[in-house]
Amino acid sequence: MNTLSYSHGVSTTPLRGETIGQSLRSTVEKYGDREALVMVSQHYRATYSEFWEQVEQVAKSLLALNIKRGDRVGIWSPNRYEWVLVQFATARVGAILVTINPGYKTNDLQYALRQSRINLLIAAPNFRKTNYVEVLEEIRPTCDFPEQTVILDRDWEAFLKAGESITTAELEAREQTLQFDDPINIQYTSGTTGYPKGATLSHHNILNNGFFIGEILKYTEQDRVCIPVPFYHCFGMVIGNLACITHGSCMVIPGEFFEPEQVMQTVQAEKCTSLYGVPTMFIAELDHPNFHKYDFSSLRTGVMAGSNCPVETMKKVQQKMNMQEVTVCYGMTETSPVSLQSRTDDPLEKRVSTVGTVHPHLEVKIVDPETGQVVARGKKGELCTRGYSVMLGYWDMPEATAKAIHNGWMHTGDLAVMDEQGYVQIVGRIKDLIIRGGENIAPREVEEFLMTHEAIVDVQVIGVPDQKYGEQVMAWVKLKEGATATPEHIEAFCKGRIATVKIPRYWKFVEEFPMTVTGKIRKVEMRELSTKELGLAVSKQV
Repeated sequence: MNTLSYSHGVSTTPLRGETIGQSLRSTVEKYGDREALVMVSQHYRATYSEFWEQVEQVAKSLLALNIKRGDRVGIWSPNRYEWVLVQFATARVGAILVTINPGYKTNDLQYALRQSRINLLIAAPNFRKTNYVEVLEEIRPTCDFPEQTVILDRDWEAFLKAGESITTAELEAREQTLQFDDPINIQYTSGTTGYPKGATLSHHNILNNGFFIGEILKYTEQDRVCIPVPFYHCFGMVIGNLACITHGSCMVIPGEFFEPEQVMQTVQAEKCTSLYGVPTMFIAELDHPNFHKYDFSSLRTGVMAGSNCPVETMKKVQQKMNMQEVTVCYGMTETSPVSLQSRTDDPLEKRVSTVGTVHPHLEVKIVDPETGQVVARGKKGELCTRGYSVMLGYWDMPEATAKAIHNGWMHTGDLAVMDEQGYVQIVGRIKDLIIRGGENIAPREVEEFLMTHEAIVDVQVIGVPDQKYGEQVMAWVKLKEGATATPEHIEAFCKGRIATVKIPRYWKFVEEFPMTVTGKIRKVEMRELSTKELGLAVSKQV
């Protein structure tokens, strides 16, 4: 028996050597009359044949706007049916879709637009309390990108009309030039050093990952998949949309953003067979006062990912929501995203204590972070992934790419243990990263922003445990001599400038930070101290 922490996903099902457009075309030919996409809050429905025609219309419009192969097309919008059309239309013309978090504010957005040099931005008019048009007007004087903008609702019809000048033959001629290894997607992921990095993914990366996720979930054209997770993230657009279109399944979108009762209504009304979410989403559904009013009998499977799932939550999801075949996924944007997944028939204990076993056609190993040597099974080390799913690299960041990928192995920064059966348990992080409700937040990014506040001389940001979100953001703040500031003042400074999830939930004003003898900040000690202090504060309130 191999006692080293290495596992290879042997599979008799071959990888798909085709572009996303070619894959969609073959699905349309097989299942043209079946429903492809339902967007409940927009009252939108389309069969695969109708969906194909609408994707073609958007693709022609991109050509009419002179979008070339390799040009970057950004989409800044919550979940809408137009988002999905743009996803597949950009793939058909060979443009690189830059998926922008709808929660981005001025600083985040300006960085993404500049760093990827976006040629065209397709944006919603607004999201929640943020007016996207006003934000774009605010940054326009200091940012040369995007070169062109299409605002959904305001410009969409004119955008589609522009495509009428393009023939189907012209579109097909473009498609003939595309290769499945071409870059097709840039997703910004929070790292540990400053601003986010744009993980650049190919057709081959994300199409195959979506396909094998669907295979493990046993998807067919009979499945209807409820996708309340955001499209800008791999969870929505790969685990969701691409898993569906590679199997002829139906993508069912409840609304623009997660709202638990809307999800439950959608599952019942659309007779969904699969449901996605991070653990906090499932908890919100299970704890909803109207939970008992809804019928979950159509559900069979689904995906829970983003953070560890409490065992009681998994039991309730299986028993009360009828999701006996629910699976847990692990991955990262840089690996398209899934590299490990539990199987539909895995025992409950494995589904809650581990993130499953390696995906088909991929390799995983666990290495000593200091030496790089593979550790024995049962020993802790850094998890690494190799195979078709590893990104092409970070957009325009060759040094960061070289640092992350060694000999084809993507170093995840996560600490893991592999058991004798090949199941992997995530036990911690090497990276200084906060994961709040499935959202990756880089402390240094938040620190650099807070340092622009006139009263702050130094700041350290950490993650502290949270029952609902897994972690919350906390800032230890050192003020300039003679300066004064309150949490409320600093929060007001943050609002509208950085994403709401990045604004610290807790604040601590200090004179100094805990340090090692060599002068390094001891964030582990800060986290332990803060956890105790917040625990005392919570118990007093109760």
